[in-house]
Amino acid sequence: MIIFLLKRLLQAVVVMFIISLIGFTIKDSLGDPVREMVGESVSEQEREALRESLGLNDPFMVQYGRFLKGAVQGDLGQSYFYKKPVTEVIIAKLPATLELVFGATLIIVFFSVPLGVYCAIKPRSWLTKCIMGVSIVGISVPVFLTGIFLMFIFGVILNYLPVFGRGELISMWGPWETGLFTLDGLAHLILPSITLSSLMLPLFIRLIRSEMTEVLHSEYIKFAWAKGLDKYRIWFRLALKNTMLPVVTVGGVQIGTMVAYTILTETVFQWPGMGFMFLEAINRSDTPLIIGYLVVVGLIFVITNTLVDLIYGFIDPTIKVAGGK
Repeated sequence: MIIFLLKRLLQAVVVMFIISLIGFTIKDSLGDPVREMVGESVSEQEREALRESLGLNDPFMVQYGRFLKGAVQGDLGQSYFYKKPVTEVIIAKLPATLELVFGATLIIVFFSVPLGVYCAIKPRSWLTKCIMGVSIVGISVPVFLTGIFLMFIFGVILNYLPVFGRGELISMWGPWETGLFTLDGLAHLILPSITLSSLMLPLFIRLIRSEMTEVLHSEYIKFAWAKGLDKYRIWFRLALKNTMLPVVTVGGVQIGTMVAYTILTETVFQWPGMGFMFLEAINRSDTPLIIGYLVVVGLIFVITNTLVDLIYGFIDPTIKVAGGK
């Protein structure tokens, strides 16, 4: 376990280094932050003075070294637009994004597992054909079209659910505000969560169906049938357990990916999370905030993948965390 965690820590450092380096490499292509800060009426001399005070005229390696020195201490720089530390801005936006990912994950888990298992057990039923047909449509439709369609049906025509914002929030601790404990907050979360889950739900239904079908045709399952074991024990005690091993691996990666995929969903529903903040930062050429977002999302990927490996070991104790069997 110690060796595994040390390896993961080293990998995390390398990944963070590469992400920050890429962010710094492309930041000059995202626009001039000084122009966004002062507008067109300020003279060129004043702009140059501001650029000098912000350190934008320093060589690339000087700027990057300054960033790394601060990042090690938890300082990702100062946002040009918010006039606040980047870390503070991201922490304020992070709860909204995590709640959205949490809601989408619950939908994926509660629907993909039973539907995928059913499709594997009853491959020729009419319901299986309907599920697989709908899953193909779900994979093909862009997430922003799904969001607009849901907004039109449930928000405009039926007027059942709100279509923008987070609704009523309560303060948990510090800057963390949540709508998970208010009816209005939960109502605002439903449509964005369904929209975000539409990206991954069809994928997981098809993945579970494929893995379950393969397991059901394996030799030890045939032996279990020959012994006369109960069908539910074979399906849910023997087959499903081994089906979930690759699903957990893919699921961990995809849940981390959803943090990045929230950009379109948050934009459609005006959800004030990290994705919406990232698009605003690009429009304003707020490069410290852009780089900070990339670093935080990369860190979430690393943490998620590490947790997946640990969970994988709990599901199948024969697998050693450090590798091998």
